[in-house]
Amino acid sequence: MRIGVIGTGTIATAVVHGIAGDGHAITVSDRSAANAQALAAAYPNVRVASNQAVVEESDIVILGLMAEKSAAILDALTFRTDQQVITLMAGATLEEVAQMVAPARAAAIMMPFPGIAQGGSPIMMHGDTDLVRALFGARNQVFALKDAAEMAAYLCAQAVLSPVARMVSDAAGWLSSRVSDPAQGEAFLRALVASSVAGTDCASLIEALNTPGGYNQRLRLHMEGSGMGGSLRAGLDRLEKDA
Repeated sequence: MRIGVIGTGTIATAVVHGIAGDGHAITVSDRSAANAQALAAAYPNVRVASNQAVVEESDIVILGLMAEKSAAILDALTFRTDQQVITLMAGATLEEVAQMVAPARAAAIMMPFPGIAQGGSPIMMHGDTDLVRALFGARNQVFALKDAAEMAAYLCAQAVLSPVARMVSDAAGWLSSRVSDPAQGEAFLRALVASSVAGTDCASLIEALNTPGGYNQRLRLHMEGSGMGGSLRAGLDRLEKDA
């Protein structure tokens, strides 16, 4: 495919890394010039061009812009009726993007994570599921959502990642003063959490770790008694309210 990417921030750059080996002809915009030049240097099928040249040379255009700056940038560009657009912008609905890129088709909105660069990453999206899966589904797990309201809820819920990482970091910090190899201790905890949560649904995992008097049960009950669950739900409610 001929793919263009406008905006080469962290996520858009990761997206390019994730598909650069699939044989596409990829043109990236010269915004975030250092990232764009690094991509072009890394892959012979990636070249750097102006925003308008990206559009002209592409059949699929991926938007990696900040939502608040997108209108001014996209209004200056001329799209074609035969183009499809995938947006990575969390702050603009698919309907809003459709107005900005007309007469091109706003095909899908997707929210990848940096892990898309290596594959094995979840992708939240709604819109043209077949198109997103054709581009990214071979190495990543695509979660197709019903509409913008579901996307908004998923965006709030995915924020649990940072608190989980903080808990693992804090546990690793506690462990570090008690073991000979602190780096190994953190690596163990990361592997433990990642493999355990990926391998089964949460309810079954909690039940499996619910041995009466066991370490996992005792720590979970302590944290639940300290208000962990209520605090998490209140934080998610606040994110949803402020969205």
